[in-house]
Amino acid sequence: MNLTLRLLSVTIAFVAATFAGVTACAQNIGPETVTDSVALTPSGRLLTVSSDTIPSHLIRGEVILSPEDTNIGELCADTLRLPDGVRLRVFNPDPTRAVWLSALCPGLGQLYNRRYWKLPIVVGAYMGLAYATSWNNGMLTDYTNAYRDLMDNDPNTKSYMNFFAPNVKEESLNKTWLENVFRSRRNYFRRNRDLCIISMVGVYLLTMVDAYVDASLAHFDISPDISLDWSPAVIQENRGALPGVGVQWAFTF
Repeated sequence: MNLTLRLLSVTIAFVAATFAGVTACAQNIGPETVTDSVALTPSGRLLTVSSDTIPSHLIRGEVILSPEDTNIGELCADTLRLPDGVRLRVFNPDPTRAVWLSALCPGLGQLYNRRYWKLPIVVGAYMGLAYATSWNNGMLTDYTNAYRDLMDNDPNTKSYMNFFAPNVKEESLNKTWLENVFRSRRNYFRRNRDLCIISMVGVYLLTMVDAYVDASLAHFDISPDISLDWSPAVIQENRGALPGVGVQWAFTF
C-alpha cells in the first residue's frame, strides 16, 4: 500500500513539473523580430528571383564574376549571401597580358580571356594548315626531283617514270609535254605550300588581335536600345530649282 502511494505521488510530481516547464517556455516566447537574409516586399511577401545574377562558386575566397555580370550597380538585393571574409571581385582581363600569352602560344590568350570555345577553332586551323603544308611540300619534292631528272639527260635517273604505270614505255612519251607538265605541277605545289605557311602566320597574328580586342571589350557597355529609324526626306539643293528626294536614317546604339 505504501509503495503504491509513493509511485502515485512521484508520477503526479513529474506531471506537474513537466506542465510547469511547458508553461514557462510558452511565456518566454514573444513577438521577437528576426532579420532574415531573404528580401521581402513592403507587403511582407517573399521576393522571388527567377535566375541569380551572381555565380555561387568561390575561388580562393573571392566570388569571380564573368564579364557579362559587371553592371552590379543596377542589381537589386541578390539571393547570394557572401560569407564573412569573402569579397566580390569582377574579372577584368589585361589586354597586354592577353597579347603576350597569344604570342607565346596561340590560344593561350583566348583561355586567359575565358573564351574557351575559341580554342578548338585555333587548334583546328593550325592542324589543318600544318597537314596541308606537309602534303604540298611532299608533292613539291617529288615533282622537283622528277623535273630535275627529266632535264639532266642522264639515262640512269628516271624518277619521273614513277608517276606512270609500269607498262608505260618512256619512248612513247613526249618529252616536251613532260617538261611542261612537271614544271607546272612543281610551281603549283610550291605556291600552295607557301600559301599554307602564310596562312599559318595570319592565324598567329589573328589570335593576338582577337585576344587584345576581346580583353579590351570585356566590359564594353552595350545598350539594349539598338534601333534603326528611317524615313523619306526631301533634300533641298542649291544647284537646281527642284528639290531632291532621298531617305534619311538614324542609328541608335
